[in-house]
Amino acid sequence: MTLRVQALTGAAFDAALDDVARLRIAVFRAWPYLYDGDLAYERRYLQTYRDSPGAILAAAFDGDRVVGAATGTPMEDHADDFSAPLAQTGLALSDIFYCAESVLLPDYRGQGAGHRFFDIREGHARDLQRKYVAFCGVLRPENHPLKPASYRPLDPFWRRRGYEPLPGVLARFSWKDIDQSAETEKPLQFWMKELT
Repeated sequence: MTLRVQALTGAAFDAALDDVARLRIAVFRAWPYLYDGDLAYERRYLQTYRDSPGAILAAAFDGDRVVGAATGTPMEDHADDFSAPLAQTGLALSDIFYCAESVLLPDYRGQGAGHRFFDIREGHARDLQRKYVAFCGVLRPENHPLKPASYRPLDPFWRRRGYEPLPGVLARFSWKDIDQSAETEKPLQFWMKELT
C-alpha cells in the first residue's frame, strides 16, 4: 500500500470533512475512546474547523480514498471544554496550537502517517507563530472491562515527539460509550510540546 499524507486547505479541506467524520466514528469506536458516534453530531463538531481560518487538516490517502486524518486549530478557536483547563495554567491561549483528532484505519498504521500528521500540524503552528502545541488523550481505568489485552498506549510515541503530560491539567468531555445507554463525562490528559 502506498500511503500519501498531505495538508488540505480551501475546497479540498471542506470536501474531506465528511471523510474525517466517518473516520472519527470508526477509529474512536475502539479502545480507549469507545465512542458511539453518529454522522449528524460529527458534522456539527467539525464546523469548528470550517469556522477557524487557522485550522488545518492533514489527510492520509490510499489512492483517492481518505484513510486517515489529523486536525488542528488555534487553541482559542477550539471548544471551551478544551481551552478552559489550559487557560488556568497561565499560558496565553494565543501561544498554543491545539492538535485535535488523529485517526488512521488499522490497516494503514506503522507506515509513518502518525509522524507526518504531527510534522504537518507542528509546521502549521510555527507558521502561525505559536510557541506550544498541545493535545489531549482520554484517561481510562487500568481495569476497564473493555480494555484489550493487546493494547499498547501511545505515550512512548508522543514522548519521542517531544510531548509531555501537563500534571493536573485535564479537560472533561462527555460522550456515549459503545456499552452504555447515556453519555458520561471522561477526563482527558493534556500533553504539550514547546516549539523550537
